[in-house]
Amino acid sequence: MAAIGNRENHPLDRSEATVPAVAARGARPGWQDFSRLYTEDRDCLASFLALELAEVLRGAKPANLVCLANKRRSCGRNLYLLWKEHGSALIEASGLKVRVLADRGTSVLLLLYSRDALGSLLAQKSVRVILRKAGYAEPDRFEAVLSELEHRLEVEGFPHEIGVFLGYPLKDVVGFMGWAPLSFTCQGPWKIFGNPAPSLELAENHRKCRCEMSLQLASGCNPLDCLKKNNGCGESTQAQQLFLSAA
Repeated sequence: MAAIGNRENHPLDRSEATVPAVAARGARPGWQDFSRLYTEDRDCLASFLALELAEVLRGAKPANLVCLANKRRSCGRNLYLLWKEHGSALIEASGLKVRVLADRGTSVLLLLYSRDALGSLLAQKSVRVILRKAGYAEPDRFEAVLSELEHRLEVEGFPHEIGVFLGYPLKDVVGFMGWAPLSFTCQGPWKIFGNPAPSLELAENHRKCRCEMSLQLASGCNPLDCLKKNNGCGESTQAQQLFLSAA
């Protein structure tokens, strides 16, 4: 199987560096800071997934990619092995869906998504136009689109259009692909093209979701409760409109 990540390394050349408007908001607890609070294997994995999926659980993104390496983490556990044991049950209880995009034994790459949110996004005419131009034969069939994405990841690495599935603004996706005469504006969590305002608003919403989730988990909240769609977040509908309007 081809190595994952040989196109620009990550979706839309994602960088840990962010523009000042996003980065200056302050630090948040990282998973390694509170992972030892959760002594049960299942809870440890649930806390990791809840943080990695915070934006999806709270309606700010349709999907996220999660990669679990087959190695011991700072908490002393191997999340790859814990996924094999507890992953399916945790995701079923969360209200999300999962598609295993690649499992090489050394790591597993997962697409975790809200069926409603991703389905609504992929049903947008503008999204289907982009996917058809990118070579997706059946952009109007949800499962066919995901199967094609899985195939491309297996043989090519990250395809440029993966940003569509992750709810990035379409202007940034087509700008990154060179399909629109848009200038590179700034580097946020992804490369931003054209008017940066809507992209930065979306990025800030993502940051808020991740920060709120990390604070919940660091305070010892039940990770099984945190790992549920719209878990007490009243802004989920508004957040979803941010990425749907980008389509």
